[in-house]
Formats: sequence, C-alpha cells, structure tokens
Amino acid sequence: MYEQYFGFVQPPFTLTPDPRFLYRSESHEEAITQLRQAIHRKEGFIVLTGDIGTGKTTTCRALLEQLDAHVFTSLILNPFLSVEELLREVLLDFGVVSREGVRSGRISTASKHELISTLHDFLLSLMAIHGSAVLIIDEAQHLSPQILEQIRIISNLETNESKLLQIVLVGQLNLLDVLAAAEMRQLDQRISIRAALKPLTREEVEAYIAHRLWVARGSTAVTFEPTALDRVHAYTGGVPRIINLLCDRSLMQSAQMRVNRVTPAIIDEAAASIGLKLPIPGRGKRKGASVEAKRWRAVGIAAGVLALLVAGMIWLVPLDQLIEAAVPPPPGPPPYQSRYPYGAKPIPQPDLLLPPPPTPPSPAEAP
Repeated sequence: MYEQYFGFVQPPFTLTPDPRFLYRSESHEEAITQLRQAIHRKEGFIVLTGDIGTGKTTTCRALLEQLDAHVFTSLILNPFLSVEELLREVLLDFGVVSREGVRSGRISTASKHELISTLHDFLLSLMAIHGSAVLIIDEAQHLSPQILEQIRIISNLETNESKLLQIVLVGQLNLLDVLAAAEMRQLDQRISIRAALKPLTREEVEAYIAHRLWVARGSTAVTFEPTALDRVHAYTGGVPRIINLLCDRSLMQSAQMRVNRVTPAIIDEAAASIGLKLPIPGRGKRKGASVEAKRWRAVGIAAGVLALLVAGMIWLVPLDQLIEAAVPPPPGPPPYQSRYPYGAKPIPQPDLLLPPPPTPPSPAEAP
C-alpha cells in the first residue's frame, strides 16, 4: 500500500466527505460564507448546487462544524423518503425522539399531523434559549413534488419575527430545473440564497493536491511535476472527486516504481487504468448553447431548408422555363411616333417640278 511507502497517517485522496480535507477554493469559500450568513439571518430557504463530484456533501459537513452550539441541525442524506419518514429522521437528529422510539415506540405509528405538531412544539421551545434549527437535505434533485410541497408547508412554521426552521436544499445542477417547474413556483419564490460550487482552476488543482497531502502528513516527501499537474487538470476538468481517483492511482503507481516524483507518464498510466481520456478540444465544454448560438443555428437551418426548396424547384421546373423566367427579353425597337401632330396625315401633292414622261412613238414614225 502506498500509504506505508510514503508514510501517510491516512489516505490523502479518500472519497469520503471528510471536512478536514476540504480545500476552500474561491467558489467553495463563497458558498460557505453565503450559507453561514443566511443561517445567521434566519433565511427560510437556501439552495446549494454543483456538478457531480464538486464537493457538495463535504461542504455541508464543513458548514455544520462551523455553526454555533445553539443551532440544532439535521442532515438528510436519503432523498427517497416518505413524508412521515422524513419527519421522523428530522425529530431524531434534533434529539426530540430516540432511535428506539423511531423503531418501535409511539412515534413510529404517529400520523403526519402528529409529527408536524411535535416538530412545531420543539421549534417553539428553542425561542426561550435563543436557539434555531437548520434542516439540510442532500441530493434534493431526487425529491418528489409531493415531498417538496410538504417541505414548503413545514417552512411555514414561523413567528411574527422570524422563521422557526431553515431549510437548505443541496443538489446537482438540475435541481434548479426542478425548482423552476410551474408546480414548484410557490417554493421557488421563497428561496433567498442560491449558492453554487464550480470546478477547480489549474492553480486551484495544484493547491488542492498540496492541501490534501499536507493533511495526510506523509513522512516521505512526494511531489507532482508542474507538467503532471497540467495533465491532472486536463484529465479531470477540475472536479475534486475525479482528482482524488486519479491522484490515488498515481501515488499507487509511484510506490510500485519506488519513486517520489509524479511525472506526466505516471499520470497518463493512472488515467488509463481508471478509464479517463483527455477531452477533445471544443467538444463537451458546455451542455447548452447561448441564446445567440441558438439564433444562428436557427438561421442556418432556415438557410438549409431554403436551399433544398430551391433545389427542388430547379429539379421540377423545365430548364427553358427557368431561363425564360430568369433572363429578361432583349430590348425591341422603340414605338413608332408620328411626325405629324394630333395624328394628321399628309395631303398628296402633284409632282410639278418633274418633267412629264416621254410619249412612245407611233408606228408610222418608227424608222
């Protein structure tokens, strides 16, 4: 195991959401700051989104560790729960009921109305100690419309001054599409903060790897060549989860080769072992197109259809008709204009100035 070879106290690139390994990139730091401020201000609904593997769950766990002691929290990791199961898990996390009570006690058979009433009573009791409650639901893009509507109703538990329960919905990018649906309009209008996690840049990838190696506290120095870091960013696109997979296999390969310096060749071999390929330039950078790109695409389609129609007309119409329609006829002679005004015609005159024609001789005078 490469952990023994490098002397790591623990694996540096584990996939578990350990808050100690969270590297606060610019987007991660901004998201945590927004969430903390929203919770401090007791905002009703908060949304945190990010692509697959960008560290949403790790960010949530790091956030929970930074909250004050008077903030009661509930983290729901399973979105495929019924309304009653969700309420029982929330009451269990808040410490209102015990695990044994959820399994076999009276709370296990309580109705939805009874569960909401119990939750409401607990939230009201927090006002005496100036406490608050936060509910975080991970993978929220999988929540059904019925569950989301029930969550909206639960968020109505409030006083004249503030909300009694704050709800943080955490999910992938399509969570925004789910909330933008027509039937979710009432819930979408209640969202006050929308934070987002982004992939790491090339510089952040280098800092991310150095941070995790430092937290693992290896006794033997291990370094990544700058060109190897370029390959890591190119293969992973800056997604932390894929970075962990690639660096884990790279360190494994380095330990087998008995080297402490990770080269681009090692990165390439590790990427091939887990099926990673370098992206083709210009492909897959954006899932959607901008409005301007869609507009030009529509213009291109219209031009193509017009060209096909013209080609069909040329095929069906005889060539001589097309030439006759396309080429104008040659110009003819100008119209006749009379020299006489008002259409008058000349009066024939006798030829007075010409001599009379000669008379033929008679037969007697002929020689």
